[in-house]
Amino acid sequence: MKTLPPSPQRRRLMQWSAASLLPLGSFSALAQKAAGQDIVKVVCGFPAGSTSDVTARNLADRLAQDGYAKTGVVENRTGAGAQIAVQYVVGQSANGGTLLQTPMSMLGIYPHTYGKLPYDPVTDLTLVSLACTFDFALAIGPAVPAEVQSLADFLDWTKAHPDQASFGGPAAGAVPHFIGVLLGRANGLELTHVAYRGTQPAIQDVVGGHLPAVIGPVGDIQRFIGHPGYRMLAVTGAERSRFAPDVPTLVEQGQKDFAYSEWYGIYMPPHADADTLKRANAAVVAAFSHPDTIQSLATMGMEAKTSTPQELADLLQSDTERWAPIVREVGFRADS
Repeated sequence: MKTLPPSPQRRRLMQWSAASLLPLGSFSALAQKAAGQDIVKVVCGFPAGSTSDVTARNLADRLAQDGYAKTGVVENRTGAGAQIAVQYVVGQSANGGTLLQTPMSMLGIYPHTYGKLPYDPVTDLTLVSLACTFDFALAIGPAVPAEVQSLADFLDWTKAHPDQASFGGPAAGAVPHFIGVLLGRANGLELTHVAYRGTQPAIQDVVGGHLPAVIGPVGDIQRFIGHPGYRMLAVTGAERSRFAPDVPTLVEQGQKDFAYSEWYGIYMPPHADADTLKRANAAVVAAFSHPDTIQSLATMGMEAKTSTPQELADLLQSDTERWAPIVREVGFRADS
């Protein structure tokens, strides 16, 4: 079989990976060394109360408690599917005082959906560490009849009511968007995505009966269980989520190869020097390894998980390549 040359983006990821092989040393010792600023800002592209925001706040609080900075704050710079947050961090000083917490989609999928981004996901950021992983879930609300209690029921209902075959999700071109569109196509129907500034506003419209369904992180979806008519139909992981063990996966419900998860990563502005990156990685790893942080994320349906910068680069490269053919198949262009 002929081996194709790597894409330009893959070449850049490979170049970054080679340049970032750093001896990180003991993170427990480095995490106690202040990064030289009074305040560390953790920038988040989604609204307060979301899983993304909770992850950012856990990090900011722990960085302050561990002595990385005197104070840790979160800045929610929402809009443009979290592009505003990424673009803001790109323009900041790489002195360790500004960190970006963002899902993979903004860096691994957006390059395939936008003809031109206001940032380069490879060269405009310094990769620090993985933060956590999570699955998505599909939920419906009172706009859908009460007798609809399974994924099969919902698909049948949408086929019978094509004018109501829509679902909300966080950001056009993010993973939940593609899950919904692919799910519809695999079952002979067109599910229309309605983009929101985060999952929670979409859920609120579902709970209020203004929108039939929503796809978003399990933690966001699960928090609204108990509202009249609101129910979770499926999770998207390869196995059932330990946070929603009674909810079957898409695969269990006959959707072959529908296994999708995502992760949040931590980044810094570009051109951070080796010592700054070492301190930041050490502090982030320590923060997400702390029992309180692990427990806090678990209450939101997330598994704390950290990495070296190299491991994060490898993961981003893998997902960037995985999503390229999926985006082509769907044919979605965010700026068309």
